[in-house]
Amino acid sequence: MTDGTSGSPRPSPGGWGVRTIGPEPSGATPIDDEDLLGLLPDFVANRADLNQVEFENITSVLPWAYRRARRVGPEVVLSYAFMMDLHRRMFGDVWAWAGTHRRRITNIGVDPSQIVMQSGALFDDARFWHEESVFDTDELAARIHGRLVSIHPFPNGNGRLTRLMADLYLIAVGSPSFTWGGLRLDEEDAGRVAYIHSLLAALETDDYGELIRFARG
Repeated sequence: MTDGTSGSPRPSPGGWGVRTIGPEPSGATPIDDEDLLGLLPDFVANRADLNQVEFENITSVLPWAYRRARRVGPEVVLSYAFMMDLHRRMFGDVWAWAGTHRRRITNIGVDPSQIVMQSGALFDDARFWHEESVFDTDELAARIHGRLVSIHPFPNGNGRLTRLMADLYLIAVGSPSFTWGGLRLDEEDAGRVAYIHSLLAALETDDYGELIRFARG
């Protein structure tokens, strides 16, 4: 089978286990051969293709996600089950393993055996923070994002999933979602560099001010 333009063979779905799709953006977890076996679209040949199909999948899910957050409120949004369903919907057109935990050690995140327990603990904490007004809404949302990034539950899409979880919490409590600088942060540019810097500063110092200013920028 060919792609209709170059005349070169086009690999079948799941045929990416012996290929790479280009360099990861700074701070991202590399996609390994086992993960690539789950790639569903057979036309993805490089990082730009992958970014685009993932972007389209996520964009198609946003109306559902916003409606759901408004309907069910923060108690449901701040839950392990909601996170798993959201990842499956965000990436289910792209990855066969969407909505399932990573099974390997990565450059960031807890041991895979700890993902379920630590995700549950984060959501327990977040519901307590919300109920007791421990943090204002922006800081609570930013802390949800940062804590989930540090857990890194999935093989791919953790940044986008955790940013959307923060946004959906804000929507669930009637606040405007973050703008994240109005940028597509999956692409390597100055905006991503600024985002990664503010995120790492928050995780290292427990001061989320810079990340909140970026997210509201």
